[in-house]
Amino acid sequence: MSKEIHSLLTPENCTALFIDFQPQMLFAVKSIEGQSLVCNAVGLAKATRLFNVPTILTTVAEESFSGPTFSQLIDVLKEQPIDRTTMNCWEDDRVVNAVKKIGRKKLVLAGLWTEVCIVCPTIMALQEGYEVYVVADACGGTSQIAHDMAIMRMVQAGAVPVTWLQVMLEWQRDWARQATYDGVMKIANEHGGAYGIGIQYAKAILGKEAREG
Repeated sequence: MSKEIHSLLTPENCTALFIDFQPQMLFAVKSIEGQSLVCNAVGLAKATRLFNVPTILTTVAEESFSGPTFSQLIDVLKEQPIDRTTMNCWEDDRVVNAVKKIGRKKLVLAGLWTEVCIVCPTIMALQEGYEVYVVADACGGTSQIAHDMAIMRMVQAGAVPVTWLQVMLEWQRDWARQATYDGVMKIANEHGGAYGIGIQYAKAILGKEAREG
């Protein structure tokens, strides 16, 4: 079986979809600790804003069942979500039309749940010729096996699993790009866990050496 090699992600060639980051969906997530999921999703959202990557935000049954989008995401994305009834956002013409209007073939997907609201649009988008990159650590399933099997199914269909930090660093790629350097460091410091601590340490040591030198 031939394996297709896709080009790297750039801020100019992809669209990010944030799918159903809502309280009722989060309550059932067991594949990742809730606070970590929120932290990762917000880190990805901040990266899209830093690199001016177009984003689409969706909800499902916001008023009747699932509740509003996490305020932490709304504060970053500043967008009105497309609320729908179908679990599969690719069956909502407003979502598909928004993707088509932006006109980019690479889609970066994050959301809840992995095994339903991420799998379904991923498979349908792949069928329509899109490249889909699933941000595995900014998705959550109702169990670890549900999440893992969903990722496996999407990979078998042709999707590419990534992490939020990987996506941001792929957009940056060259530390000489000063326009976004400080922003990347700030996001990594706030949401990158041990990597962020490493940045703090490096700053402290390098700053001390500079003062002592």
